[in-house]
Amino acid sequence: MSTDLNSPFRTKTVEQSIRDTEEPEHALRKSLSAWDLTVFGVGVIIGTGIFVLTGIAARNNAGPATALAFVAAGVVCALAALCYAEFASTVPVAGSAYTFSFASIGEVPAWIIGWDLVLEFALGTAVVAVGWSGYVRHLMHTNLGWNLPAGLSGPDEGGTFDLLACLLVLVLTAILVIGTKLSARITAIVVAIKVTVVLLVIIAGLFFIKADNYKPFIPPAEPQAGGSGWKAPLVQLIFGYAPTNFGVMGIFTAASLVFFAFIGFDVVATAAEETKNPQRDMPRGILGSLLICTVLYVAVTLVVTGMQHYTQMSPTAPLAEAFKSVNQPFFAGAISLGASVGLITVCMILLLGQTRVFFAMSRDGLLPRVFSVTHPKYRTPYRATILLGVLIAVLAGFISLEKLAELVNIGTLFAFVVVALGVIILRRTRPDLHRSFRTPWVPLIPILSILASLWLMLNLPAETWARFGIWMAIGFVIYSFYGVWHSRLGREGRDAKY
Repeated sequence: MSTDLNSPFRTKTVEQSIRDTEEPEHALRKSLSAWDLTVFGVGVIIGTGIFVLTGIAARNNAGPATALAFVAAGVVCALAALCYAEFASTVPVAGSAYTFSFASIGEVPAWIIGWDLVLEFALGTAVVAVGWSGYVRHLMHTNLGWNLPAGLSGPDEGGTFDLLACLLVLVLTAILVIGTKLSARITAIVVAIKVTVVLLVIIAGLFFIKADNYKPFIPPAEPQAGGSGWKAPLVQLIFGYAPTNFGVMGIFTAASLVFFAFIGFDVVATAAEETKNPQRDMPRGILGSLLICTVLYVAVTLVVTGMQHYTQMSPTAPLAEAFKSVNQPFFAGAISLGASVGLITVCMILLLGQTRVFFAMSRDGLLPRVFSVTHPKYRTPYRATILLGVLIAVLAGFISLEKLAELVNIGTLFAFVVVALGVIILRRTRPDLHRSFRTPWVPLIPILSILASLWLMLNLPAETWARFGIWMAIGFVIYSFYGVWHSRLGREGRDAKY
């Protein structure tokens, strides 16, 4: 941490960050409550993970013990959530990990994490939009006999342009321009539908559980048939340790996969500046949404692995297929419909997080300041929202993102590491700050969060690390040629010097 305004590690104090939110031209409307934040969190967390990854992890990695893998991944996220909750209540400013880093570590680390979050949220939004498009096309074909022209079905289906994915992002962009309160109300409705479907799976599925399907609960360990070279997990290339499927270690292998299912709770922190009482409501929203989703994940996993033996589970639609296996097509159809509706909120909240990080970086001068101007009526960052919404819509329409999806995972884990480190640093450098919520057992909890996140990162393929490194290098070039010269703190330092 440096107070020298001419240092690349200059920090923006908490007081400065809060003052920026009071500038009329760059101020966001405070309209969100603890309930809104919890709904946002549940809305973005419950998505592809619970509807897809359950089957993949059970069939390939952990069997019925996938429920324990969700617990392990939830613990990793809980450690990070405690750190996020302290920062979000202490620095109630848009930008999430970017803003937290700026207040504790310095401008260069803040730029790095902000650039990382831009990638994470953009790819996450596009990937989920493409997944939603696939669900809707399947429902249209199965129930109505309708089919889109082949050219408009997206690259993954041999087409040229994914019309549905593009339209979804554009509609959500318009909703976010109008205001976060409207988006919160829409999210609340969709989340209610989605949670109802999840509860339907749990309650209805209880009547079709067969105890024999739980045997063995932890299947015998077997070598993982992973890739070699750049496709191998980084931990294998560095330490020679090859992750296993099944067995006790298979639970942790599955945890590195189902971690995708928890991505999103950190998006709640990006809405801190638009929260009525962030000191009280941010910790409740972050920790509450994570707890609710962890309980639902474990319950769903126990039910579906009890309904259908893990070796027979579908890797694409495990919940629906589990009910088909017990001759319950009505429930299977309801689950598919709930999945397609539920993914809408995931897209919306990821796009919300993306625009708020971009807005915060723009307000600090690291990106063009024109994107930090808020709408005179709706008080939303409409220019940034429109720009990013259009770019992501094009991305979702034209590009197959299957190989880039893991970048969302590594980006999130990297943010976890930085936030945990920031809590330790800010406790030492600013012990005087009022903290409505305090992470317990500092520095133990942040250190455990860092180690747990790094372990999951090491289980990702080396090629994912390489792509992540290339994106970071591009960001460093942009900062060197633009951000460092237009930074508000940097200008203040130069003005003071001369």
